[in-house]
Amino acid sequence: MNCMDTFFRFLQHLHPIPGEHWQLLSGGLCVQEVKEGTVLLAQGKIARELFFICEGVVRLVKRTNEGEDITMFFLKENRCATVLDSFSKNVPSDYTLEAACDARVIALHREYLLRLYEDIPYLEALINTITQQGLLEKIQTRNEYMGLDASQRYRHFLQKEPDIVARVPLSAIASFLGITRQSLSRIRKNGRS
Repeated sequence: MNCMDTFFRFLQHLHPIPGEHWQLLSGGLCVQEVKEGTVLLAQGKIARELFFICEGVVRLVKRTNEGEDITMFFLKENRCATVLDSFSKNVPSDYTLEAACDARVIALHREYLLRLYEDIPYLEALINTITQQGLLEKIQTRNEYMGLDASQRYRHFLQKEPDIVARVPLSAIASFLGITRQSLSRIRKNGRS
């Protein structure tokens, strides 16, 4: 299935999309193939695109004052990705969106989307539903790791996201789990014993 079909099915699952509305919407979509490490949105820039992930994993990254990149969240297939505060308020982003592995995404520009809200009456509510679901998922994921030690966090992540473990660098996983890469290597080694 191609990227556009995947996105159409994703939207159709949430709300019926008549053919003429899909034609309007798809006129503003751009499929992008990105390599691991490609920055989709740099911290300090304004989020002007909403991305739909067809294949691959995108990570939300926060750079500390010390210059360390911390993975805040992973997003994978059939998820939308942007920095919502920046996208909705047109302000600089506090985060970076980066391809955590080779990926294919669909980009929808903010200005085009805002124009579509006038032509497709239910689209704004649909996009709001998608972004709210994403926020709830992030909160739930963060809550699942609270109170767990490093080894438990890794085991939980491995159980819940084995496909991400297989596709992204260990350093990104370690930063998401709040441990060093060396600690993660020890945990993985001890888990095999």
